[in-house]
Amino acid sequence: MEQFAREVMSGRRRGLATNFLRAALWSAQWPYRCGVACKNSAFDFGLRQPLGAGVPVISVGNLTTGGTGKTPVVAFLANWFREAGIKVGLLSRGYKSLNAQTNDEKLVLDQLCSGVPHWLNSDRVESAKQAVKDAGCELLILDDAFQHRRIFRDLDIVLIDALNPWGYGHCLPRGLLREPIHAIKRADLVFITRADLVCPEELTAIRAELVRHQQVATVVEFSFQPMALLNCQNETRPVIDVVGKRCLVFCGIGNPTSFEQTIKRLGANVADFIAFPDHHHFTEADLRHLGARVTAVSADMVLVTQKDLVKLRHAEIGNQPCWAVTIGPKVLRGDQILEHHLWRTLNCCKKQ
Repeated sequence: MEQFAREVMSGRRRGLATNFLRAALWSAQWPYRCGVACKNSAFDFGLRQPLGAGVPVISVGNLTTGGTGKTPVVAFLANWFREAGIKVGLLSRGYKSLNAQTNDEKLVLDQLCSGVPHWLNSDRVESAKQAVKDAGCELLILDDAFQHRRIFRDLDIVLIDALNPWGYGHCLPRGLLREPIHAIKRADLVFITRADLVCPEELTAIRAELVRHQQVATVVEFSFQPMALLNCQNETRPVIDVVGKRCLVFCGIGNPTSFEQTIKRLGANVADFIAFPDHHHFTEADLRHLGARVTAVSADMVLVTQKDLVKLRHAEIGNQPCWAVTIGPKVLRGDQILEHHLWRTLNCCKKQ
């Protein structure tokens, strides 16, 4: 269904029935947009005031639904400030939690920035109080919070995925935008992620759109570089080990195309690629199906994302080893802009 929805939104799926569906979705976006506009106007005109957390706050969020790479960026920020001697706390709403205490993103962040406390709570005002008063955090990082305006933020970061920057140009449910593109004006920093996966002309077009919305000296470009292979037993192998191997690749993330491209760029032979819905919880039936596909395509190994691996906990699928490709963010352009904002926030922490 998720793949079908993207084909409808993007216009790739044609036909009379699909055209009627797109028209219906186009109409349905307007009540959603009105609701978003009313909420934002209340904050913009001072009818509602964001609450201060008592310590500096960084928000990392999106304009669109789906994966833009927030998790590795959040981990990068948390580790940067922790290495600078700041006690960091992570706050997220716990979308599609596995239980009341955790979800796939928290499990990955526990690996990427081990020891950094993380609160999952739909009421992030309440979890902010707990993080500051009970745990003594000196800096809070809000995960997926651009639209969550109840908490004042000192640094508002928005991630734009270069592979699909504007969510097909429409708000939900006609497109993937959570709010109109002009909302990007609120951001202090804009990260263009996966900037290495598009051509220079596409990057230029993204920058031009950002300039049109008053984002000039605030843009940082990132890539996500494969770091290593990791299995559920915490064993690692170099990523070069996938070169030339027949691989069954699957994932349940917001942007599966980016993961498939990453595997191909590593030199693997993608014998089969299966995309599950974002945050998918794998069942025994899923694993049996995947095992059958491993045999059918004569795969040498199975590759997944780290976000999938934390939910699988299987060293093998279909009698072939299952490895996650771990990634790390790399700044391609705008490193001085990023450092300026990080050091300014660090100074605010030290003044508390």
